[in-house]
Parts: sequence; C-alpha cells; structure tokens
Amino acid sequence: MNRNLRNAIIAFLAPLPSIVFYLTFLRNHSPASDSELSFIHSWCLNHPLLLANLLFFLNVNVLFWVIGLLQSSHWMIDVYWTVIPVMLVHYFASHPLAQYNKLRSMIVVSLTWIWSIRLTHNYFRRENWEWGAREDWRFNDLRKQYGKHWWWLSFFSVYVSQQIFLIGICLPLYVIHSVDAPLNIWDFISSVICLTGIVMAYYADTQLHEFVTGNQKLKEQGKPKIPNLDTGLWHYSRHPNYLGEQLWWWGLVIFAWNLGQGWTLIGALVNTLCLVYVTILVERRMVKQQYRAEAYRAYQKTTSVWIPWFKSHVAATKDKNT
Repeated sequence: MNRNLRNAIIAFLAPLPSIVFYLTFLRNHSPASDSELSFIHSWCLNHPLLLANLLFFLNVNVLFWVIGLLQSSHWMIDVYWTVIPVMLVHYFASHPLAQYNKLRSMIVVSLTWIWSIRLTHNYFRRENWEWGAREDWRFNDLRKQYGKHWWWLSFFSVYVSQQIFLIGICLPLYVIHSVDAPLNIWDFISSVICLTGIVMAYYADTQLHEFVTGNQKLKEQGKPKIPNLDTGLWHYSRHPNYLGEQLWWWGLVIFAWNLGQGWTLIGALVNTLCLVYVTILVERRMVKQQYRAEAYRAYQKTTSVWIPWFKSHVAATKDKNT
C-alpha cells in the first residue's frame, strides 16, 4: 500500500470514534436503566458545548497526536482544520437541545460547506493532491527548535492550541443553533461578509497557486524565478488570502452578535491576533530567501499588509521614473 492511499484511509477512519459515539447517543433517546449509562446520556444531553470539547480532546488531541507521533508528521490537523467546522455545525444543529431559525441555519450550514470545500480544495491543490505529503512548515521549524522535547510539546502546540482556536471561532455556530429568532437585515449583511471572504480567499489562493506553479516551471527550465507576486489581489494587499479568511470568521461573529451573543467574538479575535503573528513569521521567512529579499522589502514598503489599498507614493514615483 503506497503512502498516499494509507494516509487517506487513516484520515477517513480517524474521526470515526466521535462520529459513532454521537450517533449512538442520538439514537438512544431512552437509555437503559443502568445508572452509569443514564448518567452519561444525561450529561451529553445537557452539556452540548462541553461534549463537543470532550470529543475534540479525545479524538483529535489524543488520537491524532498519537498518529502524528507514529508517523513522525502532524499533517492531519491541517486537513481537519477545513473539515471540523462542518462537523461542528452539523453537531450543533442535530443536538436534541438545539433550537434555531431553520432558514438561518440552512444559510449558515450552506456557507460553512462552501467555505470548507474551498479551503479543502486549496489544501490538496497545494499538496499536489496527496494526503500527508508534508506537515506545516511551522511545525517543522518547532520540531527542529525543540528537538527531543518536541514529542510531548507537540501535544500542546499542535493539538490543544488548535482546540482552543477551532472551538473558539466556531462558537457563533453554536449560538446560531441555540437561539430561535426571526431573520433580519443583519443576517443578510453577515451572509454577504462571509461570502465575500470566501470569494476573496479563493481568488487570492488561486493567484498564489498559479504564481508558485509558474515559478516551479521556470526553475525546471533553468530560468530565474520571479521573486514576488505583485498582480491581481496581491497588487493591493500582501496577504489578501488572510483577509478573506478573517472576513469569513467575523461574518459568523455578526450572526451571533445579532442574536445577542456578541461575546463570541473572543474566538475570532484570538484567531486574528494569531494570524497577525503568522503574518510576521511569513514575512520574516520571505526576506530570508536571498533571491527575493530585496524585491519583497520593496513590496513591504509600497503595499498594504491586509486591507487592499492603492500602492504608496514610493511605488508611484518608482513607476514614473521607470
């Protein structure tokens, strides 16, 4: 069995413990008289958010971590980052205590699927349609940094941290399926923001993929690579894909705020702050690459970081002189 097929099978089988447990819970509306089973069922029924966290901890944090140790690669969390929000939105919608506006739920579930398909497609396109070809470069850097301690540190830095991020940014999905209120103009605004984010991220990632693919072809032909992507959305923003992703999550926050649960912004806020740090790491990595360092520094001086905007006066002057 080749590695690609083996990893695909592992990825499909890995979440089954949680799925089987939850489906069994849904079927047993009247649990057996056994006091322990009755207690477990009652706890699962009355604590939907805690149950989601418990299943995440056992199935993702523990099981995925063990698989990552056995394979010496924590690649699978990247794949499931694009899938877990879909699993969570269906979990929240199907839980016996769920109460919600059906049309609002249908809109949000549909948007979540579109977001997930877009991001999953981008992941596999970037990885040449292979399962587990490599792990995130940040994990690889941490592996080198912490050496023999990485095996246990990875549990916290890769998995526990992802639980905090993913459950946090998905809190609006929980609120949407906990409050039954009529639709209003804010639902339309939220939907537009979410959809705008998805579309922006799609075009930004597609332009980046075409740029990377083009550079790879130039390298194979023995020609010099183009140092920097400065066309399309990337002409107006250094990280339009990050902006698109943030618009998606903050659009969900507006859904929850509209339902009187604005506190759920904490997840999106933490995610945004994390992405600010990732932006710094990415840009440091870019200027360390000798063939593009000078061009990227000039790009930094003339182009907005996230919010799309026109080139600065420095760029305009340079173009005029050219």
